[in-house]
Amino acid sequence: MRGDYQQLVDEISATLGAPATLEDRDFALIAFGAHDSEGDVGELALDPVRTRSILQRRSTAAVRAWFEGFGIARAQAPLRIPPDPAAGVFMGRICLPALHRGVVRGYVWLLDDGHLSDLELGGPGAPRDPRLAQAMETAGRIGALLASEARADAEAGALLRELLTGPAAGREAARAGLRQALRQAADGPLAVVAVTPWEADPEEDGGAGSPPQVPGVVAVCAMPGRGGGTDGRRGGGGGRAGALAALVRLRTAGSPETAGTAGERLLRSPRAAGARAVDRAVGGTAGVSDPRRGLDELPEAWREARAAALAARAEGRLGPVAHWSQIGPYRMLAELPDTAPDPAARTLLDGTNPELARTAEVFLDCAGQAGRAAAALGVHRQTLYYRLARVEQLTGLDLDSGEDRLLLHIALKTARLREA
Repeated sequence: MRGDYQQLVDEISATLGAPATLEDRDFALIAFGAHDSEGDVGELALDPVRTRSILQRRSTAAVRAWFEGFGIARAQAPLRIPPDPAAGVFMGRICLPALHRGVVRGYVWLLDDGHLSDLELGGPGAPRDPRLAQAMETAGRIGALLASEARADAEAGALLRELLTGPAAGREAARAGLRQALRQAADGPLAVVAVTPWEADPEEDGGAGSPPQVPGVVAVCAMPGRGGGTDGRRGGGGGRAGALAALVRLRTAGSPETAGTAGERLLRSPRAAGARAVDRAVGGTAGVSDPRRGLDELPEAWREARAAALAARAEGRLGPVAHWSQIGPYRMLAELPDTAPDPAARTLLDGTNPELARTAEVFLDCAGQAGRAAAALGVHRQTLYYRLARVEQLTGLDLDSGEDRLLLHIALKTARLREA
């Protein structure tokens, strides 16, 4: 199908005598063409936005926002966009929306160094240039292809969501449907990647749309609610910024690097950036499950990926992409039910003693070694001892007792995970 896109883009380039590029709604590059190779080299050098789009396969969030400010996401006709050197756009553009049933499915971009200035776009009382009418007909064929691809991807995404979080009674049917949709990829090896937060796409069934142009990603689905909690054990309280579940095909079962790279790429997606703006999140995180062979254990893999993503948010040193195998005690803590903090630790976790809570956590992280803890906190040892004495007074715990230390450490780490 990607070859079909290239052929159609080449048709538009030939029709209008201008270099053309095709991007999806998330500004990921699908195909590009040029009517003149020598001219194209010069045009690439003069327009860094097009250069970046072709070389990095995606435009930046700032470029996306600038172009969307012209209304391209809802356009029903070609738009002329002027150059803006301050934004790195040194050439004007004509944007042809790739429409299907009135919905913009992608964008065909035409660079205009001035030779398209007399191209009549059409409008009230003005006819459209016949060449442009032909180009829009080709763009409509592109829109139909994109819509067809999106429907197939949405069906696979719905099956993936049902398999990951649906009731047990429906999982076998979802597994069979997903196996049919993925064909050979269903045999694995596979890993699940959780990205949080993630901005749903209201135009797509399920909110995730087509799998992003990320190597290895074979299916995606959006999970509602903050943190994507849909498994009945953690909050899944609606909201626009939830999480993304991505199914990634690995090169080998012992090489999860493909999934880690996919997590990094997905965090750079405009959907992740948009969700952070909605959620007022400082930074997004991603979690990677252990590898699986086939589809049978994907629900467990989703729990692993989601726990790893939350652990990465709770503990900055683990992220922004954390693997389940590397999050240590958070593997167990993530499985604990949502309950109130232990009474002994409640006074440290009510928000009135953040300095003491941090001191206790660092001291316990340092295995009770006062010198290391004082250095990590940047305080004198005597200050550390004073704070630890206050911790003991407030909690009633004895920090010389291994069991009391364990209780307090679990309570503090669990609270950190809950805040994430």
